[in-house]
Amino acid sequence: MNSNISNIGSSASRPLRPSHAGTMHPRTWVIASGRRLEPGEPLNAPIVPASNFVLGAHRAYSRDDGTPTWEALEEVMGGLEGGQAVAFSSGMGAISAVFDQLGVGARVVIPTDCYPGVVALTERGVKQRGWQLTRIPAAATEVWVSNAAIADLLWLESPTNPLLHVSDVPAICAAPRKSGTLVAVDNTLATPLNQRPLACGADLVVHSVTKYIGGHSDLLGGVVVAGREDLFRQMVAAREVGGATPGALEAFLAARGARTLALRLEASQANAIEIARRLERARGVERVRYPGLASDPHHELAARTLKGFGALISFDVAGGAAVADRVCQTVKLVRHATSLGAVESTMERRAAVPGQDHLPPGLLRLSVGCEHVEDIWKDLEQTIGVSSLR
Repeated sequence: MNSNISNIGSSASRPLRPSHAGTMHPRTWVIASGRRLEPGEPLNAPIVPASNFVLGAHRAYSRDDGTPTWEALEEVMGGLEGGQAVAFSSGMGAISAVFDQLGVGARVVIPTDCYPGVVALTERGVKQRGWQLTRIPAAATEVWVSNAAIADLLWLESPTNPLLHVSDVPAICAAPRKSGTLVAVDNTLATPLNQRPLACGADLVVHSVTKYIGGHSDLLGGVVVAGREDLFRQMVAAREVGGATPGALEAFLAARGARTLALRLEASQANAIEIARRLERARGVERVRYPGLASDPHHELAARTLKGFGALISFDVAGGAAVADRVCQTVKLVRHATSLGAVESTMERRAAVPGQDHLPPGLLRLSVGCEHVEDIWKDLEQTIGVSSLR
């Protein structure tokens, strides 16, 4: 047994901290961290439904000082990403805390394929705060690098959702910047197991823990992980003033869900590559987007910058929106539902979502879950008639 792991229990009353994560494999960290180690205490950090605390110690009011339940999740996520984590009530709450750092007239750069909530947030900033907004294709590395010298915030999403475009995160993070420029990366789709942007030089990393971290479609939550102490303090202040505090149950579920992240991701990624290969050869499917496919235009960059290709596929069905809608209404095992990253496979037509006008009308986003791959494929065969292969 690795000595670093075998000595976990000897730290008496002190919990693990993100600095310990470097001595463990991430698969171990997600299981061992976020626990209180005092003899006689619960093995799992319990739900602490408290708003205030008896005065005289470091905690007085949960919005200001946090709770043990939040801190368990923050310890897990901080160690995974290699920084200090701050938990929020939702992914958008976490994202908003980052954008709240921008002043009037700030220059903001986001991908052309970007989460609709971020697009709406930046467009509101343009109207209300005079932000100068630039949108760049995720893979246009040279353009991102040149904008680092003039932007106040580079907001990266890699891979993007749902077109699965990939950015050269290491190159962009290493680009010369003007003083004060922030690089923030939405790492929700990659997860910390496939990509660690802080290690590449990013300042902030954001997760919707609603997705792969929680993994069971039963919570809303978000996390910002800061690579510097000053940014960590700014995120804590943004949560305190903005009020986007996580619920006790949601934080508990997110930390518990993270325990199986490595297992779930391994299973869903293995399913995704097999389903993507079959879809690529299927009649009735016009195009498949998955960076794990050698034919994908982002494959080389993804293979170089990511440890795994993820569990999200998008594909276009022949016949456009009408056929895509019919597929969503006909699937049985694959659920017709929004969101992604859970143990169950889900599918939706993303162009039907407001703010997604840039997407092909027949594009289906398939979040591949942990079911047996043959059962997933059988459902797709029966639904879109893909049993006849080219």
